[in-house]
Amino acid sequence: MSTTPAHPKAPLHGLTLEALLQALVATYGWAGLGERIALRCFTHEPSIGSSLKFLRRTPWAREKVESLYLFMLRDARRQAGPGGAGGAAPQ
Repeated sequence: MSTTPAHPKAPLHGLTLEALLQALVATYGWAGLGERIALRCFTHEPSIGSSLKFLRRTPWAREKVESLYLFMLRDARRQAGPGGAGGAAPQ
């Protein structure tokens, strides 16, 4: 059972784990992701495929990744400031 609310306005609703992971890698890179979440699948020969395999079997690790994704969204909104000024999400 997922801890994510099944509501269309929830940030994780309809988002696949692969899309979430790709967004994190695009923002932080593998090295930055490995610094933020110390998982071997992010620090030693990382790939989307091997990371997905690990995260799908390891609920606590998936929760950490989902939390970092939500932080990334909040941080991007905070940097954009009021009225959307400040540019796009960090890369």
